[in-house]
Amino acid sequence: MNSEFVLKLAGEAVYVVLKASAPMLIIALTVGLIVSVFQATTQIQEQTLAFVPKIVAVLLSILIFGPWILTTLVEFTYNLLNNIHQFAR
Repeated sequence: MNSEFVLKLAGEAVYVVLKASAPMLIIALTVGLIVSVFQATTQIQEQTLAFVPKIVAVLLSILIFGPWILTTLVEFTYNLLNNIHQFAR
């Protein structure tokens, strides 16, 4: 194993993590923006109002995107374990 392989593997791992977490992050960002606009227009400054909708939205997005995320992670792991013997010299 050389440093080039390790850097390539680390880059692919970061890409897979970003790809798998993107739906939840985008949905949480969107819901947070909507709640912030709502709070600014109504002048309601309740702290729990900012967190509860985001938590619910992220949980729903995990339910919706969960199979896709699992497939993405399993494919990465499968490719890693199948091709690791080529670089273990």
